[in-house]
Amino acid sequence: MDDFASNEEVEIPEVLPMMAVRDVVIFNYMIIPLFVGRPGSVEAVNEALNSNKLIMLVTQKDATKDDPKEEDLYNIGMVCMVMRTLKMPDGRLKVLVQAMSKASIKEFIRTDPSYQVSVEVIEDLEVEEVTVEVEALMRTVRERTEKIMSLRGILSADLMMIINNIEEPGRLADLVGSNLRLKIVESQAILEETDPVRRLELVNELLSKELEVSTVQAKIQNDAKEEMSRSQREYYLREQLHALQKELGDTDERAQEIEELEAKLKKTRMPKDVRKEAKKQLSRMEMMHPDSSEATIIRTYIDWILDVPWQKSTKDKLDLVEAKKVLDEDHYGLERVKERILEYLAVRKLNKETKGPILCFVGPPGVGKTSLGQSIARAMGRKFHRLSLGGMRDEAEIRGHRRTYIGAMPGRIVQGLKTVGSNNPIFMMDEIDKIGSDYRGDPSSALLEVLDPEQNFEFSDHYLNLPLDLSKVMFITTANMSDTIPGPLLDRMEVIRLSGYTLEEKTVISRKYLLPRQLKENGLRPTHLRINDETLKFIVTHYTYEAGLRNLEREIGKVCRKVARKVAEGGRGPYTVSARNVDKYLGPPKTIPESELEKLEQPGLVTGLAWTEVGGEILQIEVNLMPGKGKLILTGQLGDVMKESAQAALTYCRSRSEELKVTNDYFDKVDIHIHVPAGAIPKDGPSAGITMATALYSAITDERVVSKLAMTGEVTLRGRVLPIGGLKEKALAALRADINRVIIPEQNKKDLVEIPDDIRKQMEFYPVKDMDEVVRIALGRKGGKKNPTKRKK
Repeated sequence: MDDFASNEEVEIPEVLPMMAVRDVVIFNYMIIPLFVGRPGSVEAVNEALNSNKLIMLVTQKDATKDDPKEEDLYNIGMVCMVMRTLKMPDGRLKVLVQAMSKASIKEFIRTDPSYQVSVEVIEDLEVEEVTVEVEALMRTVRERTEKIMSLRGILSADLMMIINNIEEPGRLADLVGSNLRLKIVESQAILEETDPVRRLELVNELLSKELEVSTVQAKIQNDAKEEMSRSQREYYLREQLHALQKELGDTDERAQEIEELEAKLKKTRMPKDVRKEAKKQLSRMEMMHPDSSEATIIRTYIDWILDVPWQKSTKDKLDLVEAKKVLDEDHYGLERVKERILEYLAVRKLNKETKGPILCFVGPPGVGKTSLGQSIARAMGRKFHRLSLGGMRDEAEIRGHRRTYIGAMPGRIVQGLKTVGSNNPIFMMDEIDKIGSDYRGDPSSALLEVLDPEQNFEFSDHYLNLPLDLSKVMFITTANMSDTIPGPLLDRMEVIRLSGYTLEEKTVISRKYLLPRQLKENGLRPTHLRINDETLKFIVTHYTYEAGLRNLEREIGKVCRKVARKVAEGGRGPYTVSARNVDKYLGPPKTIPESELEKLEQPGLVTGLAWTEVGGEILQIEVNLMPGKGKLILTGQLGDVMKESAQAALTYCRSRSEELKVTNDYFDKVDIHIHVPAGAIPKDGPSAGITMATALYSAITDERVVSKLAMTGEVTLRGRVLPIGGLKEKALAALRADINRVIIPEQNKKDLVEIPDDIRKQMEFYPVKDMDEVVRIALGRKGGKKNPTKRKK
């Protein structure tokens, strides 16, 4: 309770230092201690001490602002006298001030380093006569104040004596209002009221509201106390009943539940530390009231401990011949992946204690990354669990929530192990390249421990808070591209790249897998539909343009649905689908192969190859020359790297002016426009460098590039050709576009072994070291390579 003292007559100057206070409105006659820490406030106090010890105190509207401006302060405050100051160990000042007079701020004279203001003293209106109504109002205020303090348990005889002895309405309003714990806005409204009777009426209204709140609060506390006493009484009675039932040989449901948990704990295989913790939690649960919230939390925790397969494993199938048979049944091609799985089984057969590998399948959508994980689980005889990481942003999804949170649960790793009931499943983590992070943590950092064989034998989930051995789990992750996977996480995984399928592979997969599956899903028998391999190839080339198989399966499903409708309407079939009538089922062709398009063999037009997250793509680059002032125009929504490649290509051509047979000022008289079609699609990367340089060279010399030729490689200012990535995907893209000759960097010659033999037989690869070789080959000049890298049949 703040003390009030008699207000002595003090002459208040017109200009005073000013200090802003938070969370408190100072009333007249009040003596209050303040802690001063802000530099400007300390400066204002020191200025007051050095003059007449008077300071203007005003309340700031927003208590959270550390540096309030003029508009953040109330205009009316209190002129106070600094009575005492004490310097605290942390550098702050403890100041004792006494309110002297109410005043308003007329003008801000100075704002830095501290406020200095011009003030005007505000006098309250005089109460001419204390009428019966005013006396009744004062008595009501006194009675309500006494009731509120009694309900709060802070009733003081001394304070009530002071309140009862005050005969002035304004002073009574100030004393009571300063101790009501009001909001700043309400306290300021009372302070600014100059009519003492009206001020007392405002306080009375707030007292009425506060009395209702205090009454309800006291009732709630009383009810809670009674409930607590009743709960304690019930607890003792239940314990006595439990003892009596034990003596009589009877058991209640609670005791039966405890016994069942103890029996289950004895049967479950788990490490010693885990068993010790489970027994400890079970003992705590036994001592608690069954209806308490903590007992429910402990019960859930014990259930999780009992459900986690700590030492429960499935037996691996280590028959390599059978495993190879299973992999071949489920997937066509993918020889490199199958070989890696068989190698793992061979090592596992020779060394049972080997740790599970962390494989990362990287490839375009629809090439079978996820389904390959299911086949691996079937081949090894293990349980399979899939977890999608796409869009995951909460670290607790991996590590779990701590038990201090309401609704806490273990992470997805522990949940997956509980689902499969084995500690050595195949754990597939899809879309690891699309994982995110925000204020809730970084899930990719939490995965560093999970996907590290040297650490995950003691993985700690925040909910369980017990070491869990993940070394027997075979983790397999998938991604469309490895560029967006964090470096430390990528370093822990063995990356296996899955490229797109060739036309022949898609045809075989359609015949063996996609068509039978769609016939079954649409309720058809094989006799209802006839479709040969040539028709399947036509669907692949004219209705899909992808590295994977998803759109192809959709198109086959569309054909099956059309046939299913005819059969449902009474048709018997068989219905034959051929290249001539397939448009009746699928509509007009969606894509036209490059081989069926008109070949635009013109100077300045060159075909490049690009590598995207959905596979390889061909890239047509056009160059046109116009009379101008030497400008370089780039269009097609190119990224910064491609723009730099275009600048490098121009520099190369300018350095070859003599070979191009142009004058030195030729490039200052023409504008060069380089365009990459499909302008709505962003494009970036350095591998289009030699394509841009060749197109520019072709446009300047007015020579056409030889037909059915594509190229890829990064170019430097001096014409060197640097290596690129994704050669296999780019080769497949060229083959889909009926292009059988590709210029590649010399340093990528080693990557040709990754291209399947059937593709290499159909294509010719020209490894080059510099742009001079590229130009000779592309323009068909003498001196071009006559012995390209081509596998002999």
